[in-house]
Amino acid sequence: MIRLNIALFTTTLITMLYIVGVQYESRRLFVEVEKANLNVRKLEFENAALQVEKRAQATPLRIEKLAKERLSMRSALPSVTQYIQNESNDDAGANK
Repeated sequence: MIRLNIALFTTTLITMLYIVGVQYESRRLFVEVEKANLNVRKLEFENAALQVEKRAQATPLRIEKLAKERLSMRSALPSVTQYIQNESNDDAGANK
């Protein structure tokens, strides 16, 4: 009977230690998941801010300003536009 009691006590002790270890690991993993979720939210916020900044940088007025300042481009006016006619298209139109 004493052997059975010792065996049951040992089994109970081992089971208790195993449960404590599992609970500790569960809590540790939960904390890691929460940290990962916090990081995801932070990255989503940062991505949204960058998308807003990207849209602000791509406005037509800003692009036109940069084209004038950095590339020395100017608006296309009829007085400075040269039209080129393709001779093969003129011949094709005359044969119809």
